[in-house]
Amino acid sequence: MGLTHRSCGSGASREAFYQAGATETDYVIALAGNPNTGKSTLFNALTGLRQHTGNWPGKTVLRATGKYIFQGRLYELIDLPGTYSLLAQSAEEQVARDYLCFGRPHATIVVVDATCLERNLNLALQVLEITSRVVVCVNLIDEAKRKNIEINISALSNELGVPVVATAAREGAGLPALQQAVAAVAEGSVKTSPRRVRYDQVIEQCIARLEPKIKELVGETLNSRWLALRFLDGDATVVRALAEWLARGKAVVGGDILV
Repeated sequence: MGLTHRSCGSGASREAFYQAGATETDYVIALAGNPNTGKSTLFNALTGLRQHTGNWPGKTVLRATGKYIFQGRLYELIDLPGTYSLLAQSAEEQVARDYLCFGRPHATIVVVDATCLERNLNLALQVLEITSRVVVCVNLIDEAKRKNIEINISALSNELGVPVVATAAREGAGLPALQQAVAAVAEGSVKTSPRRVRYDQVIEQCIARLEPKIKELVGETLNSRWLALRFLDGDATVVRALAEWLARGKAVVGGDILV
């Protein structure tokens, strides 16, 4: 017998039943965001009772996964640790960064707080440097409205070059639109064009010299520009993670090299 979805509030529209025997995941989706953006609330709203928790291998960092069905497809949602940055200054940041780069999910949802959007967009831009398969979820839109904060979702999407969806996860508002946007990015029916951060001329020249050599090593599988930036930054943790990835024989899309 399947597990019935429970409504999480007005505006929530989900598949009615978790189909018995539906165990093979169609798409793997990463969920990233700063702490206190309602990311866990969104995770719970999408996955309901179908969750599993544990630790990331070799880490004391909590790992949570869950599943949901949308339009007959089974999605596995990987809740990454809440972080303010992907510069790997903590175990949580390293886990999130390595999964986005080397785990290669089919799509990534970046949750941002509508009441302090500018601060949260720092992480969103860092994620966009790693992967183009991104949907930005502007959560807590109800609280923003109460504070008379207006956000032009369409303009933000145009600026970032990826789909942007407004939600109030606690009330279930915006979840169907978010699921639709994630499905479109995951299956490739929507092509994104992420905003690229441009650095000063000297750094860009160094990137241009390094990137072709990195691409010879990883092909189109990984983001060679982002790897070049991390090498220029002297990030030894990325070098180690890349060596492990190569030793494993490279991961497939939606893989999980950290397991």
